Amino acid sequence: MKKIIVALLLFTLHSQARYEASPSRTCPAYNNMKHTRNSHDATVDPGKKYTVLDDHKGQKLILLKGEQPAQRWVDGACFEKSDEGSVDRSKPNKTDMPSGTVGSISGRARESLLALSWHNAFCELHRSRKECRRGRHIYLADNRFVLHGLWPQPRESLYCDVPSRLKQLDRNRQWNRLPNVPLSEETRQELLRVMPGVASGLHRHEWIKHGSCSGEEPEAYFKKAIDLTRQVNDSKVRYFFVANTGRVVTIGQIRFKVDESFGKGSGKRVEMRCREGMITELWFHLGGEGDKLSTLLEGGKKSRSRCRKGRIDSAGFR
Repeated sequence: MKKIIVALLLFTLHSQARYEASPSRTCPAYNNMKHTRNSHDATVDPGKKYTVLDDHKGQKLILLKGEQPAQRWVDGACFEKSDEGSVDRSKPNKTDMPSGTVGSISGRARESLLALSWHNAFCELHRSRKECRRGRHIYLADNRFVLHGLWPQPRESLYCDVPSRLKQLDRNRQWNRLPNVPLSEETRQELLRVMPGVASGLHRHEWIKHGSCSGEEPEAYFKKAIDLTRQVNDSKVRYFFVANTGRVVTIGQIRFKVDESFGKGSGKRVEMRCREGMITELWFHLGGEGDKLSTLLEGGKKSRSRCRKGRIDSAGFR
């Protein structure tokens, strides 16, 4: 009976086969499309031919004989050829670049927008996200602002010198397939504390979409974002949020606390974002140079806030 099942399976795989293909370089062969598991660290190797069963969203489903499971997902770019028919490894391949080389670093963005999420509200609206599951150490982010992103302005400053393949992966929210962001271990650990979304690959998305236009390398870019987030969490703004959890507050009250924390007039550079009656984010409009949020807010543009009042959500699900 087992022989019959195996024969039927092989017949089915053979009937599905569309063509044979050889990869241009060694690439991992994953168990699933999300690339979250690779049994036995399986790979495809250049020079060998593999049966391609399907093409889907830039990936190829191949038959990898001798592996269990035998059907594996491989990035389609691994089968792409250079103009000469082979990959010249002496030159960087734009579809395979490490994150630190993506983007232009010719000049730093003089204006930026610091987007901070109130973690309680974010998780109330995104309960299934990895960073919102109970029992995870990153839930220390409760009752705090967490880093969403540091976005160079104007808003059209996106995907600077980023290959089209990576743009498409990002837009499809396949963030786990984006290149690793090259950071020191110290910075990576600090980022985990202020950006719980690292668990979902948020940092990869933020670097590809926004950081690539910052004019800085990933280490400097994320260190700055980490420090600015901490300045807000150490300010009267965060303590006001903690003291008023469960209550409805106004943009005027929040701007007053921003003024108290970072200087008179700085509150006018902050806008509030809301959803389902809850305050979800604060956006700080920054300008000029420096490391102090007070100085950067002084150089930022004044902004209007569409949301005028909202409830400060408490930790836990309703």
